Amino acid sequence: MPTLNIKSTHKPIRNYYTELAEYAKVGAEHEGAVRTAFQNLLQHYCRQADLILVCEKTRYTPQKRRIQIDGEVVDAFDLPHGHWEAKDTHDDLPTEARQKSEAGYPFKNMIVQSPTRALLYQNGYLRLDVDLTDPSNLINLLNTFFAYREENIVDWYAAVEEFKEKVPVLGSGVAKRIEIEMQDNPQFRQAFQSFHQQCRASIDPNLTEAQVEEMLIQHLLTERIFRTVFDNPDFTNRNIIAQEIEKVIQILTLRSPSRSEFLRPLDPFYVAIEKTAATITDFSQKQAFLNTVYEQFFQGFSVDIADTHGIVYTPQPIVDFMVKSVEHVLMTEFGRSLSNMGVHIIDPFVGTGNFIVRLMQEIRGRRLPQKYREELHCNEVMLLPYYISSLNIEHAYYEKTGNYEPFPHICFVDTFDTFGLMDAPHQTGEFTYFTPENTLRVEEQKEVPMFVVIGNPPYNARQTNEYDNNKNKPHAGVDAHV
Repeated sequence: MPTLNIKSTHKPIRNYYTELAEYAKVGAEHEGAVRTAFQNLLQHYCRQADLILVCEKTRYTPQKRRIQIDGEVVDAFDLPHGHWEAKDTHDDLPTEARQKSEAGYPFKNMIVQSPTRALLYQNGYLRLDVDLTDPSNLINLLNTFFAYREENIVDWYAAVEEFKEKVPVLGSGVAKRIEIEMQDNPQFRQAFQSFHQQCRASIDPNLTEAQVEEMLIQHLLTERIFRTVFDNPDFTNRNIIAQEIEKVIQILTLRSPSRSEFLRPLDPFYVAIEKTAATITDFSQKQAFLNTVYEQFFQGFSVDIADTHGIVYTPQPIVDFMVKSVEHVLMTEFGRSLSNMGVHIIDPFVGTGNFIVRLMQEIRGRRLPQKYREELHCNEVMLLPYYISSLNIEHAYYEKTGNYEPFPHICFVDTFDTFGLMDAPHQTGEFTYFTPENTLRVEEQKEVPMFVVIGNPPYNARQTNEYDNNKNKPHAGVDAHV
């Protein structure tokens, strides 16, 4: 954490006391009025520390109790660095703090503050109890608050940088292992070639062996993360695509040291992820956390893949706006709702699942199980986001219902090739989509009368620079309309 530059003569500090004096003149003492001065102060020093203050943040405790925090300080990874609760001038701060703690509010780095007094709790214990009428106490409070760092978050930052450096090396190591096994291991050679043909038939007939190798490498280097972040040890057994890839991976590692031995150089990163994930109890934070891991993986593993497939997330406020807008149009123009049965919804380029997860929040509780099983649909052609969206959607359903059910309507398929603007002549007549179950899902989806299409397609019509040699896969029918 950078050292803050705070002095009593600085404008933000002087403004804080000026604002409080103005409130006092008009007799404003209630929390809604007086909190603004401290909020402005926090926002200023958050910017100085490259952090973000999010006000009125809704979170859920491990007991699924909804809490609303006056202020949450987060970093670019959406990891929390501290919290703030504002109180009235005459509130009893120790009593208020105890009640918030008992309600499940986070007290790892928490300021409970009124205009004249502040309590700072760190790791659940009272660290400071200061009189804020003295500017030196205010400065000490801010410095101590912003200097706090959880050990696991420190490890996380170091691990992210190390991960980006090591992933290309580990990826090259797996590629060499694949090359050796292709030469010396007939069983693996047969399994790989069969898997390659399966991918060509179901994803893209021009898919190269190198691209299939990348799929195997992605799976091998990241499946532990998927199992641990959402505490889902059976993920590779439950997911229909992961099952097929695991068959090839198991043959690949049959003559080699154990998988854990091979991946030992990444242990510090895995452990940092697991420690950090263990501190996150709120699902939306876990979702953002997993998205960050995914983004960091591609920054280290393959910038070209990230470029051609649009590894850029739609900001959550835009997702919220789009979902609310669709609900509004449905109600005003069609007299229907996202919750109504018969309204089939598809995200044809689901990415990491943000739109479907947000739609599930909009669907009324009693309707959700049936909508989940019958009327929510999505597609993804990239392996890692397919995995992550499956996990995100299934975990969101578990959070809302208390029941785990595999999501039955996510297809591992290229929407551009398969639906709507059909420009792939090889996809006519009898066709299989990777596995029999995935094929069944795709064929069923083709017959569904979709009422709502929502999402953010990762697509651009033309490569900007011919020298990039990193063109999108051509889709003649789609290109003509872009």
